[in-house]
Amino acid sequence: MDSPALITAFVTLFVIIDPIGLMPLFVALTQGVPAHKRRAIALRACITAFSVLALFAFLGEAVLGFVGISMPAFRIAGGALLFLTALDMLFERRTKRREDRAEEDEHPDPSVFPLAIPLIAGPGSIATVILLAGQHPGLSATFLVLGVALAVLGVVLGFFLLAGPFERILGRTGITVVTRLLGMLLAALAVQFILEGLRDFGFAG
Repeated sequence: MDSPALITAFVTLFVIIDPIGLMPLFVALTQGVPAHKRRAIALRACITAFSVLALFAFLGEAVLGFVGISMPAFRIAGGALLFLTALDMLFERRTKRREDRAEEDEHPDPSVFPLAIPLIAGPGSIATVILLAGQHPGLSATFLVLGVALAVLGVVLGFFLLAGPFERILGRTGITVVTRLLGMLLAALAVQFILEGLRDFGFAG
């Protein structure tokens, strides 16, 4: 891969993953979590997402095909799971669960789901990695694609680590408003995933 191809790959993955848009979602999903646990969640989410993207970069759709899952089905499943998370954010079910667990000092861990999968390593980024790896055959090109993915995830991690100051600026009321708003946006994104999956199956125009 030459330099223009690497830049194109970086920009494509950056737009698909959208680190800037993920930061307020990270704030909403980790509201009330201590700073050290929030950092651990951010790091774990990025490592998990990179592992998933690396798996698909090397094995591509064969991974899904091996267990009989198509990419459209993956989109629909990811959309359905995201929609459930959006409902939790809209109706503050996560807040209620935190209150129930307060005595045990427990916090739900969103690092694997929904942060790593499907918000970071979702159908879009997985499909992009598969496409980029397929456009440039060879092991070295695949490692370059993974290097680009790692660079984008480094940006994601940087934005996640800025979540603390971002939360302090907004305040409790601001976070509540943002959580509800992002719940709506997340629900719309979930429906979009489902519609794209149905369209690929031929059920929607």
